[in-house]
Amino acid sequence: MVIAFVLCVTQAGKEKEVLEKLSKLKAVEEAHIVYGEYDVIAKIKLDDLKMLDTFIVDKIRGIGEIQVTSTMISSD
Repeated sequence: MVIAFVLCVTQAGKEKEVLEKLSKLKAVEEAHIVYGEYDVIAKIKLDDLKMLDTFIVDKIRGIGEIQVTSTMISSD
């Protein structure tokens, strides 16, 4: 099992829209709007790194309002 946290920079004013879209994705356990360099953080849980890679590329980066992502993979 792989747990990762994906930090997202969104288009200005699109934080709530991105939060709603992320929250609907099955692998997203939690998603929150945050303040600072990033706008939204999502906790992702998948079976392996290959699935995580595919999910980030196809699902998360496929959300047009997301401009930048940074992924942190949990060591637990």
